[in-house]
Amino acid sequence: MTGRMPTICIVAGEESGDQLGSELMKALNERLGAGARYCGVGGERMTSLGLTGFFNMADVSVMGLTAVLARLPLIVRRVYQTVDAVVAADPDVLVIVDSPDFTHNVAKRVRKRAPHIPIVGYVSPSVWAWRPGRARKMSAYVDELLALLPFEPAVHERLGGPRTHYVGHPLSENARELRPSEGERSPLGDGAPVLLVLPGSRRSEIDRLLQDFGQTVELVRQKVPEVEVVLPAVSHLEDRIRDSVARWSVSPEIVTGLEAKKAAFRRGHAALAASGTVSLELALAGVPMVVAYRVDWIFRRIKDLNKIFKFAGVESFVLPNIILGTRAIPEFLDEEVQPEVLAGHLAKLLSEGPERAQQLAELSRLDGLMRLPDGHSQRAAAAEVVLSAMKSPEA
Repeated sequence: MTGRMPTICIVAGEESGDQLGSELMKALNERLGAGARYCGVGGERMTSLGLTGFFNMADVSVMGLTAVLARLPLIVRRVYQTVDAVVAADPDVLVIVDSPDFTHNVAKRVRKRAPHIPIVGYVSPSVWAWRPGRARKMSAYVDELLALLPFEPAVHERLGGPRTHYVGHPLSENARELRPSEGERSPLGDGAPVLLVLPGSRRSEIDRLLQDFGQTVELVRQKVPEVEVVLPAVSHLEDRIRDSVARWSVSPEIVTGLEAKKAAFRRGHAALAASGTVSLELALAGVPMVVAYRVDWIFRRIKDLNKIFKFAGVESFVLPNIILGTRAIPEFLDEEVQPEVLAGHLAKLLSEGPERAQQLAELSRLDGLMRLPDGHSQRAAAAEVVLSAMKSPEA
């Protein structure tokens, strides 16, 4: 790439992608100095680092079926606008970051119109959780895939997906923010144990789980009368959660905001959580947990036909269990979500005993399993793959 400034196009579709993309840009700048031009779709972080945006990322940053349908015509226009802009820019590499419904539609069309442009995917879709056929389809338009979870390269190799590189997870690198300093998490038996309740970050999740979680908390209180219940709520669902929790017989302390959530994790002794990334946060924080989930009616109709939760030697839908290769964390799906059963496990986790000790011992293995070799940081590992994928100036 001697003789001209390389052009790197990065396309993200939501806040988390903007954060990953900005860290990647910082690492690329460390390697390239001021010798790179960035264009694409990003938020405030990427824009502040010099990304020339094709449009405001908020146009495509929507969650939930209803919200997507309401904005679908605009999203479709933005897909085609992005493709046109990428082809016109003719970058040395295109990096698509998460948000597969948007970014992968861009990548497919760029590959058809400009097959010479290398494409790197950052964050693997959950092919290990559902629709495994996506892996093989991705190999047609993604040249290199950057995975956040250590088991994902093997999954893609097995499924015929693109060449996949484990580059680390940002939660693993920032786990110290979730872990207690001296005095933050009191020893069990010294004051009230703290139970964290995390019913999910989507409206559909909390609607399906809050009633079960409320009944579970009531039963836990009967078994552990002194328990303190803390519910970290996502801000956009706070009012809905407060309305639902008002009907509980046990009133939890509801906290909002990232810093309050981290502080709660540093205090917590056990957790009742919906399935999702939060289970990995809790695991890295050293908080033993019980995980429950109720799927929506569409997925419920296909899940029994699609036995896809067994890629790491363990049939599981909980991220730490899949990484560990064990069912260390009790997990309950659909009709298995019984408050009496959940409360029984949680009561054991809120006191010193074999169930708590065994889970904590398993969770302590996560750091080693998620650590990158040679002390690499996540962003440096990601940048290394992107740089190796960039086309030569003669291409």
